[in-house]
Amino acid sequence: MINKIWCFFILISIIFSLINGNLENVNQSVFSSINETTQMVINLFGSMCFWCGMIKIISETSLQEKLKKIIRPLNKKIFKNLDEKSSSYEPISINMITNMLGIGNAATPAGLKAIEELEKENPNPKELSDEMILFIAINTASLQVIPTNVIAIRNSLHSQNPSGIIIGVWFSSILTFMSIIFLTKIYLKMRRKK
Repeated sequence: MINKIWCFFILISIIFSLINGNLENVNQSVFSSINETTQMVINLFGSMCFWCGMIKIISETSLQEKLKKIIRPLNKKIFKNLDEKSSSYEPISINMITNMLGIGNAATPAGLKAIEELEKENPNPKELSDEMILFIAINTASLQVIPTNVIAIRNSLHSQNPSGIIIGVWFSSILTFMSIIFLTKIYLKMRRKK
């Protein structure tokens, strides 16, 4: 569906540029945006490599346990039915910590592992468990303390103050995170009553 929408936008742009005699401007925009996109991808690649490496180091040191202890009170409140000794607890914690650092791409492997482990504990494999639904919702909301990817993108686009969005990100991130937990818990209660 998205492919069709993009094709429609491109086609409309070309038609209107032909009507208005601006086809040359469209050509210039295409090639300049390709150049800018390539530069941005290179900048993001460096940032992602750094943070993926940091996550790998953290996961193989005692720092992982310290970070899990910091996040444990939050996880206990959110995942009340999940045992701390569960095999899914560790990847959930790593995923949440990685998302808090604003590197969602690096959080994906831990997120997939968490869902895989939660599926093993799911009593009804034909539908998602409450913990799986809650985890997916939280992962989508992505509470961020340091919006690393956004800062890297702003930096690649030559922003005067790439980290100037941090307070806005904190506000919107916390509000979204709390709202998604609240709404998901309501949904789960309604689901149990059916």
